[in-house]
Amino acid sequence: MTATNLTDRAVIRLSATEPGEDLRGFLNGLVTNDVSGALPVWAALLTPQGKVIADFLVWADGDDLLLDCEAAAAEALVKRLSMYRLRRKIAIALDSAVGVHWQPGDGPAPDPRLPALGQRWLGEAAGGDAAAAWRQHRLSRGVTEGAAELADLLWLECNAAELSGVSFTKGCYVGQENTARMNWRQKVNRRLVVVPLSESDPARQRTAYPDLDLAVDHRRVEDLDPATLPGWLQLG
Repeated sequence: MTATNLTDRAVIRLSATEPGEDLRGFLNGLVTNDVSGALPVWAALLTPQGKVIADFLVWADGDDLLLDCEAAAAEALVKRLSMYRLRRKIAIALDSAVGVHWQPGDGPAPDPRLPALGQRWLGEAAGGDAAAAWRQHRLSRGVTEGAAELADLLWLECNAAELSGVSFTKGCYVGQENTARMNWRQKVNRRLVVVPLSESDPARQRTAYPDLDLAVDHRRVEDLDPATLPGWLQLG
């Protein structure tokens, strides 16, 4: 496959405008995953009630942090993060020179959510359009992302723990209390699942992809057939 550029993704750059500004500390106090260590990681910004506003991958670029996010949600995410910035000396803006790239298969840059998702990296915003191929690939692996599939759901219902999208040890962040309580009680009552379109429940359907004959449903755990779940989502 020659096309690698995910044209439906955008990159937000966070950079310190004065020496000594703790950029990672700022983001760590907002998002679900620990960005103080090795990157990339998958994370989300939640409401105080623990519901998804936006999901993204966090990358390092020298001292800067880059958020690989859904292009349609990028401007709103910049505004939301800027609201939390207050008087901190941090620049938050879209970086149109950087593109998100993907290709299937094994290699040195596996997606941090699931190696089976293939290789993911940032680079020059060029290289054809792989967005449709990526969507088909990730849905075939049962992985959801983006506002149409995740928005306004509790983060653990989006299979965040199984896909390494949350840290339960790093400390407080927006929406942490409800997320931690659900994990402590081991009580995730609903899950996002990718199902054949013919088996989708209209009352539980988040979005449908007729071209792929697939849909994303938000179903109660007791209604799930374990035999139909992806290997990484084998519930106890």
